Amino acid sequence: MSRFASENHASQGVTAASASLPFTLPGPAWPGVSIFVTTRLGGVSSAPFTSWNLGDHVGDDPARVAENRQRLAVLLPAAPLWLQQVHGTDVVDADAGADADVNANVADTGLDAAAGQAPCGDAAMTRTPGKVLAIMTADCLPVVLAACDGSVLAMAHAGWRGLAAGVLERTVEAMGSHGKRMPLRAWIGPAIGPTAFEVGSEVRTAFLADDPGAASCFQPGAAVHKWMADLPGLARRRLRRAGVQDVTLSGHCTVTDSEHFFSYRRDGQTGRFATLAWLNGPTDARLPLRPRDR
Repeated sequence: MSRFASENHASQGVTAASASLPFTLPGPAWPGVSIFVTTRLGGVSSAPFTSWNLGDHVGDDPARVAENRQRLAVLLPAAPLWLQQVHGTDVVDADAGADADVNANVADTGLDAAAGQAPCGDAAMTRTPGKVLAIMTADCLPVVLAACDGSVLAMAHAGWRGLAAGVLERTVEAMGSHGKRMPLRAWIGPAIGPTAFEVGSEVRTAFLADDPGAASCFQPGAAVHKWMADLPGLARRRLRRAGVQDVTLSGHCTVTDSEHFFSYRRDGQTGRFATLAWLNGPTDARLPLRPRDR
């Protein structure tokens, strides 16, 4: 069993044989913030979405996605704010209409709750305890940012296009736009790793255009004019240039770990896992994660 599997099955009291139970990866233990990542284990979807697919836009049976999301819901303090992710740089203010119920996340963003429309954007931020932010991925970077004093939280989705376009810089800017800017920390969750992400020269050129030092994040590929790109490393460089010095990486590659993670690069048609985070109230402890039928 891998280090990842042994640590997390032990922490939840789940054995390798009990794949029907939701299986999660804890994020960093930051004061005032709860963070975790779902995996592909513990849902009801069948191949090629086996089994805990949370994406409702990938061709999976809607009833199975609904059940998978219900299994997620029992691990959360409120319904998550799902986004329509488009590889852009828009940051959604999850606190819009903050006088509304925190569970009514669609209404909170000024959208038509009856239509069930999620806000379009690739990042979201909140200052409200219990407001759950969510990013779905299957190779792209899920990035969690929080003020060191726990006063503001944000999450961003960054493929190479969004990263090069400045989604992380826009998110950092949004976090400091209301009141005094506090020092921030960042965590980059499971994503395609540097040994699995082969790209063309246009990707390398896009990053080196304003940061020649980003060349250190590209190694020559096996084919001519191909490069192996370190996407988490590129994100760390951009975050530090934006003033976020405390940046840590999960170290998990979605492509090479087929047991736990969906990967579009590896499989083509596949599901999506989620990275979720929320601010705890001033008296709240970090909430434990347990299987839904403990």
